[in-house]
Amino acid sequence: MYQIENPILTGFNPDPSLCRVGDDYYIATSTFEWFPGVRIYHSRDLKNWSLVSTPLNSVALLDMKGNPDSGGIWAPCLSYADGKFWLLYTDVKIVDSPWKNGRNFLVTAPSIEGPWSDPIPMGNGGFDPSLFHDTDGRKYFIYRPWGPRHHSNPHNTIVMQEFFADTQTLSPERTTLFTGTPLGYTEGAHIYRREGYYYLLVAEGGTSYEHAVVVLRAKNLAGPYELHPDVTMMTSWHLPENPLQKSGHGSLLETHTGEWYMAYLTSRPLHLPGIPRLATGGRGYCPLGRETGITRIEWRDGWPYVEGGKHAALTVPGPRMREQAVSGSGAWRTDFDSDRLDPELQTLRIPFDETLGSLTARPGFLRLYGNDSLNSTFTQSTVARRWQHFRFRAQTQMTFSPRHFQQSAGLTCYYNSKNWTYCFMDREEGRGRTLKIIQLDHNVAHWHLYDNPIAVPEEVENVWLRVEVDTLTYRYSYSFDGENWQTIPLTFEAWKLSDDYIGGRGFFTGAFVGLHCEDISGDGCYADFASFSYQPEN
Repeated sequence: MYQIENPILTGFNPDPSLCRVGDDYYIATSTFEWFPGVRIYHSRDLKNWSLVSTPLNSVALLDMKGNPDSGGIWAPCLSYADGKFWLLYTDVKIVDSPWKNGRNFLVTAPSIEGPWSDPIPMGNGGFDPSLFHDTDGRKYFIYRPWGPRHHSNPHNTIVMQEFFADTQTLSPERTTLFTGTPLGYTEGAHIYRREGYYYLLVAEGGTSYEHAVVVLRAKNLAGPYELHPDVTMMTSWHLPENPLQKSGHGSLLETHTGEWYMAYLTSRPLHLPGIPRLATGGRGYCPLGRETGITRIEWRDGWPYVEGGKHAALTVPGPRMREQAVSGSGAWRTDFDSDRLDPELQTLRIPFDETLGSLTARPGFLRLYGNDSLNSTFTQSTVARRWQHFRFRAQTQMTFSPRHFQQSAGLTCYYNSKNWTYCFMDREEGRGRTLKIIQLDHNVAHWHLYDNPIAVPEEVENVWLRVEVDTLTYRYSYSFDGENWQTIPLTFEAWKLSDDYIGGRGFFTGAFVGLHCEDISGDGCYADFASFSYQPEN
């Protein structure tokens, strides 16, 4: 029996929803404000996973322009029934308010690659929707309702409505299944049926370090539901030294070999010998965001338990299946030689189209057109990929001829619109093209190299930019020939691009590294990128 190493989906890949079709396994994860919406991974051994679908890939399916940071796609639910895939998702439009506002939709497809149907509205009264297909063919929509209600009487409830697939409508009758435990923040519900019981799996404790999986069961779908003897089936809260923290938001599955597993959300705080832990509570910052882990489940007296104890583990035994080929080292490179963006790359809120750029205007290059600044939530020309390692190097080759100080292009390390760094080229009156860095830290700007910018010689056509991330810190460097590099003598804190540092009501994603071009002069500009690479370091 082989061992599975956690996390199985590294970097920002939260809220996993497990789905099986025969001996094919799928996980759908949240994408929040990053486009396309929802990422679906495939495996045949539960260990090695590959990205196979990004279903919400058009404005008709997902319109997020203007969505707030950490709005957009929350906790999708992927299921398979009646010969097709069913995907539920919430598009959250308001985050920083007394209560949040979102819109729920359902799409279906005959294949995981699509085509996906037009969205079916599923109400705006809650989030973390789930669809349960009962054995009699009836279907049920489960979610957590929200606001407006006084804070002293929060919505720690899970509600169910019947869904009529033939008319694409919901029953107006709502049944409350669960009102939560003292952990609160009851959400992320899924229902399963096994040996005469309905099992209600929910997330509680909030999506930070107190996160947990709670399970209940009932003989009837509508309840009453009784709590698991241990109440929490999984949590890492009781083990502050555990390398996998924030463990919760589970999704159960029985394999085709008759074994049970649960995918769950988890995070890895930065831990270094001799360096004190950094975040409030002493458990560290997590720049790789909320990731996906997996664990084996055993059944005792009709209840599911995590094998080996309720905490998340770095390794778990694999199922009785043949282990598939190893996924690789994590090294990645694109030379923009296709008419589509590499699937590892995403944009912010809106699709990559002729407004943002082109892959054909100059074959073999990504052309980005100047649009809004990095702090915009509207039309921003940013193409980026996740941080998936604590130590890595990312690099690009860029051709850019700005004509104005309001035109720039370069490399960014980005968490959200109020927290990022940007190493860029612009043009200054009397100085020509220059390299500088801006840092936005909790929306406070820090201007680096503005007094003594790095001059770009006029005869230089291509500029190479690089960022090297080394666990707690990162630094930018540049080259004018691709061989001789100069490190910019500025050090930035990698841990600041984390959920834990951002805090507040907008802390659900993770750090990205990406390419950006902006123009607020109105004159129009573009930058051409010949390549973009990501190389993990030991």
